[in-house]
Amino acid sequence: MTDSAETAYGETDRLRQLGWSEVFAEQLAPDEGDLQILRVSSVHRSRIDVIDVDGAADVVLSPNTNTADFAVGDWVLASPLTRDFVRRLDRKTVLQRRTEGSHGQQLAAANVDTLFIVTSCNADFNPARLERYLIMANQAGTRPVIVLTKADTVEDAETYETQARALQRDLPVVVLNARSPDALSKLSPWCGMGETVALVGSSGVGKSTLVNTLAGSGAEAQQKTGEIRQHDAKGRHTTTARSLHSIAGGGWVIDTPGIRTLYVSDVTDGIDTLFAEIIELAPHCRFRDCTHQHEPGCAVQAAVAGGTLDAARLERWRGLLAENREKTPVSSGPKGNKIFRKKKY
Repeated sequence: MTDSAETAYGETDRLRQLGWSEVFAEQLAPDEGDLQILRVSSVHRSRIDVIDVDGAADVVLSPNTNTADFAVGDWVLASPLTRDFVRRLDRKTVLQRRTEGSHGQQLAAANVDTLFIVTSCNADFNPARLERYLIMANQAGTRPVIVLTKADTVEDAETYETQARALQRDLPVVVLNARSPDALSKLSPWCGMGETVALVGSSGVGKSTLVNTLAGSGAEAQQKTGEIRQHDAKGRHTTTARSLHSIAGGGWVIDTPGIRTLYVSDVTDGIDTLFAEIIELAPHCRFRDCTHQHEPGCAVQAAVAGGTLDAARLERWRGLLAENREKTPVSSGPKGNKIFRKKKY
């Protein structure tokens, strides 16, 4: 092997530690071999922060660049001499949500392998809200994992765990104390070298504490943590921006601000994955256009009557489908209404 080949191999191996994979390597054009490969570590109003295999790096954006087009976790190319931004690589996965009154999607994180959906064993635990996070993960193509924090503060953590596991088929659920050193070992199956995880959840459930535990005590930028109001388990926003942190021993974690309202929009596939048992029952109904409400021969209603399908879960499915239809933007054109489809990664 030549010296140049050894250098290229070593550089690729180091890039893999940042989360690089063949999905991204295959996007490089023959004339882009000399460009610098960078990963976005944080996004600000007028700039993006990036890292390379040696740590923090620089990239220069053109004056008309909209930083809202970038997400933490993105891969970008830049000139090694001028540091000028060249282009962003297509994403493997993207976490995004629609805000009220907007036709566009707000980017949360990109190229995430696993989404830790964090909630606590107290009044914050809300199955309906957890289902919305699961829809986000399903639609993005990331692996969802429910993380139940503050298990040390209650005597019935198993009850919360049982409810969480019932939300989606084969859903991993981890119960832990975010401040405990063994939190890292419990989450280690998803935090291997080069793996990227993101944390979502309400304020006050321990996301920032968990990020600090994953990053280790020697991390340069520890996340601020806050207390919760005891009467309703509501917390203050201690994370105000998304950021990428290295995990002790390998991997990367993206913390996100607490989301007060999570709308469902243009996420039909994510809903179908979440409610797979209902989707699989539907073809067995007597009528093809069965609404699963009052028709004779409805397999879904039969499952409810037989106790194998929770009636409340069926109602939440109906509600989410209705919200998805209502909030997925449409535009009128010469060929009639056309649904705005979100961009591919």
